[in-house]
Amino acid sequence: MKMKLARIILFTARMEAMTEFYRDVLGLRQVTDEKGWREFDAGGSRIALHSGPPSPGRKGPKIAFFSKDVAGLRKTLVGRGAKFGKVGAAPYFLCDGRDPDGNPIQLTSH
Repeated sequence: MKMKLARIILFTARMEAMTEFYRDVLGLRQVTDEKGWREFDAGGSRIALHSGPPSPGRKGPKIAFFSKDVAGLRKTLVGRGAKFGKVGAAPYFLCDGRDPDGNPIQLTSH
């Protein structure tokens, strides 16, 4: 039996800030807007925000976004207000950051 990722659910007490980050800063298309629940298209999978207390810092999900040009994407997103560290060197270019609730995100060429 094959499985595929349906969605990653992030709990947040800051729905508006998180919505603005995933929609406006990262540029993901918002596909649902229900009370306490919002989903964004992430290239075939979804990222969902659910009202509730966040749990950053724990060993939880890291959302990785693929790009052939990690440095270029990083520059664009930092220009929109995202915070990312430096881009790591080849063979796989990686760049780590965090969303407004502290959940880890990554830009990757792998």
